Amino acid sequence: MFIDEIRIYARAGHGGKGCVAFQREKYRPKGGPSGGNGGRGGDVILEADHDLNNLIAQYYQSRLIAEDGQAGLGKGMDGHAGKDLIVKVPCGTLAWKWSGPGSEADEAEAPEAQAHPKLQASSSHRPLFRARASGRALEIDLSSEAADEAAVPAAKPKGELAADLTAHGQRYILCKGGRGGLGNRNFATAARQTPRFAQPGEPGDEGEFLLELRIIADVGVVGYPNAGKSTLLTAISRARPKVAPYPFTTLHPQIGIVEYPDFHRLTVCDVPGLIAGAHRNVGLGHEFLLHIERCKILVLLLDMAGADGRAPWDDHKNLLNELELYDPALLEKPRLVVANKMDEPVAEANLRKFKRRIRKTPLLPIAAAFDQGIDKFKQTIRKRVAAEAKFESATSGKAGGLK
Repeated sequence: MFIDEIRIYARAGHGGKGCVAFQREKYRPKGGPSGGNGGRGGDVILEADHDLNNLIAQYYQSRLIAEDGQAGLGKGMDGHAGKDLIVKVPCGTLAWKWSGPGSEADEAEAPEAQAHPKLQASSSHRPLFRARASGRALEIDLSSEAADEAAVPAAKPKGELAADLTAHGQRYILCKGGRGGLGNRNFATAARQTPRFAQPGEPGDEGEFLLELRIIADVGVVGYPNAGKSTLLTAISRARPKVAPYPFTTLHPQIGIVEYPDFHRLTVCDVPGLIAGAHRNVGLGHEFLLHIERCKILVLLLDMAGADGRAPWDDHKNLLNELELYDPALLEKPRLVVANKMDEPVAEANLRKFKRRIRKTPLLPIAAAFDQGIDKFKQTIRKRVAAEAKFESATSGKAGGLK
């Protein structure tokens, strides 16, 4: 099961209460107040870990509660602090302060407010989650459907962004533990020598959060179902996704590592097939496109043989349209158009037609199933990624200089 979005409840530890005690020892019959302080509560801490690839652990344990601090003791002994709860999450995880259905802000709204269109709450108050593209693909005839873009439900805001964990070992305190209460020895004065009160511990922070995973990869591969994306990932890396001659074989993002002779490595993300009308949840929808938002370059893989009866130039147009409908910023990323299945006899003729119909769009012909053009493809994406990384570094340097 691949989980990339999960709603959790987190609560930091409560601080221990202070102690009310007086010294009672031999030769010290009036030793005075000696109540110790309570220990602080433990924090709930998110830690990024590059060995994880999804949020499956939080699905099975969605209540994150840190240890409470111990109460103070007599003879001036302070209570132990609560142990911090460290929750490991994949690199690329975003933590949102939940403001959707079931939150305090949502309960204050009108009762007829509609629920979140993407997440459904269960009657048993289980955490909200979504296993993207894990269901059966929908077969919808677009010709008989009115293209009413205004009817597409808008996603409800997820709330305030609390953290974005991108580097291995990066930490964020999701909930801060409560401070321990002071014992009565802290309130003794010359005028009040026997205080019979102490402070209670402060409660720890708590709340509901939405953890969302956005995979960090250098290259994102986008294409129609059955275009050969999984075959390409198998050819350039040691990843072994499911490969079969039918659409929607890939139901969740797949990650592959491309290794070069000089020990250089690139991370490639293969997302499920994208078809026309995905913004209306046709096929598997387009929610999985969030996993290519962090990619430096995008690879548009086209079936140049037209094995499913579609024209490659129409596929190219529809892919760009769906990317723009999801996020116009995706069209600003560097793109590499790759023509796959060039081993088919009709592919050469379609390639010539594609160049006549869509000008000024360079193509890289390959046949992933037979390793034709794979070496050139690997060198091309390496150069593109290096150029984009250099451009980003120069841009950030100029921005820092302006500050």
